[in-house]
Amino acid sequence: MALYFIGLGLYDESDITLKGIETARKCDYIFAEFYTSLMAGTTLERIERLIGKPIRVLSREEVELHFEDIVLPKAKEGDVAFLTAGDPMVATTHAELRIRAKQMGVESYVIHAPSIYSAVAITGLQIYKFGKSATVAYPEKNWFPTSHYDVIKENKERGLHTLLFLDIKAEQNRYMRANEAMEILLRVEEMKKGGVFTPDTLVVILARAGSLNPTLRAGYVKDLIGEDFGSPPHVLIVPGRLHIVEAEYLVAFAGAPEEILEKRL
Repeated sequence: MALYFIGLGLYDESDITLKGIETARKCDYIFAEFYTSLMAGTTLERIERLIGKPIRVLSREEVELHFEDIVLPKAKEGDVAFLTAGDPMVATTHAELRIRAKQMGVESYVIHAPSIYSAVAITGLQIYKFGKSATVAYPEKNWFPTSHYDVIKENKERGLHTLLFLDIKAEQNRYMRANEAMEILLRVEEMKKGGVFTPDTLVVILARAGSLNPTLRAGYVKDLIGEDFGSPPHVLIVPGRLHIVEAEYLVAFAGAPEEILEKRL
């Protein structure tokens, strides 16, 4: 009797590891959540066919408020799989759920899978040069978060790249696109006037990471804000200081303007 946190990977059902498949198939109950990320290349039905068992998809409220009532009691009866897009302990941050399981006397294990934190290397930007990440959230009535702007500023001062996750409202079928994120950041720039994110800021857009043909684009905000990057999920990156190899890669594979070879921010 145990709880297994199993990562599904980034894009489709073939991203899950063999260990993940074998473990899920032997479990008595299978739950999943998809509110933290979007697997654009698959469906629930395809994942169920791969595993060979029905999957109960939980809402954000069910996971965050009722995990102890829905999932953990089942782990006291048999083996339970909890599936999540990406890696369960990276961008989806289910560490708190493991703590709750331990407090209830439930053994838990983690089976890793591809994560955006590793897949972002396809941009050619060196992983060890990324600073703190942040999420660009949809502004709402009486709430306009701006912390992502401050994260970009702090990272830029240290010459580091900033990985920006884009907001997801799964229950509304809303997945923020890079264009929307750039518009929001420009609005924050108008408010703060710190010169952190302007039409002349170099950005990198990665769409549908994990697929065989992801969209990878680099250029200035003013040139890319109106471009169509295809269906979500998207991430937006604001580079810090570029190594010559990073700049050459962005020019070769992301269509960045060749002038960045001389600027190297």
